[in-house]
Amino acid sequence: MNLGAAYATCRRVNARYGRTFFLATALLRPSQRPAVHALYAFARWADEIVDAAGVDDRAGELDRLERLLDGCTKDGPPSNPVLHALADTMSRYDIDRALFTDFLASMRMDLDVTEYADLDALGVYVHGSAEVIGLQMLPVLGTVVPREEAAPYAARLGVAFQLTNFLRDVGEDLDRGRVYLPQDVLVAHDVDRDLLQWCRSRRRADVRVQGVLDDLVAHSYAIYQLAEPGIALLSPSSRPCVRTAYTLYRDILGLVGCEVLWRRVAVPRTRRIAVAVPGAGRALLARATTR
Repeated sequence: MNLGAAYATCRRVNARYGRTFFLATALLRPSQRPAVHALYAFARWADEIVDAAGVDDRAGELDRLERLLDGCTKDGPPSNPVLHALADTMSRYDIDRALFTDFLASMRMDLDVTEYADLDALGVYVHGSAEVIGLQMLPVLGTVVPREEAAPYAARLGVAFQLTNFLRDVGEDLDRGRVYLPQDVLVAHDVDRDLLQWCRSRRRADVRVQGVLDDLVAHSYAIYQLAEPGIALLSPSSRPCVRTAYTLYRDILGLVGCEVLWRRVAVPRTRRIAVAVPGAGRALLARATTR
């Protein structure tokens, strides 16, 4: 498979599984989008291994994926389209291989760890599952300051997006046996796994569960606030994309209530359009003024 076809495969993966993220990537320069699609497709591949039903050796599959990743960076273009595109992206943008090691380490945690004592414990997981994603993206997005100055903000934005996903996907994660809501927050509100399951199975709200969600929504808003100054440190042509993703993911927090236990909340299409259209205008202006 040639490189163009490999990137096209990654684009289809992003379009199918990451609609909000894919919408935001449309605001990047055309030359930037393929790399973002490749990074997304690889992360999705690992995530699907972790969540696969009926796979006897998911740890072995993750090990195999890491060996394939090592091979594609050493042995020339691989036959797998996602790895082909990823290898080119890593080389083209000089993305640190260690970021993928940390990412796969967190994916392995999902095989055995089903709950986290507190936000610090959760942070160990989130480093590999989210912070490194922001750091992988940073060379593609470009910066107007040395990359190391923008890196902490990129990592925080990755955390903000991940915390948002945790809150949106509480019910789905519960079905997989995982609770990403920290145990100390649950205990503080007299909530346990059984109560979460009760709410999910009966589609009933509970004031104690709502208290947990409210606390974690407030914490997530604070992370967004810490990450926001980093948008101005990005290349002008990348800011509309990241600003759009920032706004739409942050909007999800306003939809989080007990219903996340039994249905997937989503930003309404009208709101997505209202945010994306001005973003598109800013993206076109940035491209015209930075040529």
